[in-house]
Amino acid sequence: MHFQDLTKQPPRSPRVRIRDYVILARAIDKCRAELARKSGEYHYDCPLDNMLFVFKGISAADLRHKIESGAGDEEIGLWVDENGVDKTPEEIQAWSNGVEAYSLYNNPDAKKRQFFISDCERLGLDPRTATMFDWLEADDQASFQAEPAAS
Repeated sequence: MHFQDLTKQPPRSPRVRIRDYVILARAIDKCRAELARKSGEYHYDCPLDNMLFVFKGISAADLRHKIESGAGDEEIGLWVDENGVDKTPEEIQAWSNGVEAYSLYNNPDAKKRQFFISDCERLGLDPRTATMFDWLEADDQASFQAEPAAS
């Protein structure tokens, strides 16, 4: 099974779509890395992954089983299509577009909202315009910036 070593590089962006599902590629990367014991600070079956699992009505354990089988991305995407709650291509696209546009800045939970604002500022993002995916990508980049060369 091919996996990314998430101690050395981040998983794919949550924007990368497999069969039009956002989050799926990233979840696959995290699961494969976890199976190889190379997940670093990333966690499969996290709240982000659960957005997809709830939308499709699938479990993290069932998706993990499919990934453990050695299936490739397209085969996993087909499995997601065929399992859980039936969704039309239009429903999948609308959900993916909505999740991609979502911002924690508008979260009613004051603690989550404040964390997002503070972390966006740490990453140089404007929390009023940054999406959750903007924030995740910036955090990934910040986590894997090369160490300055020794002089």
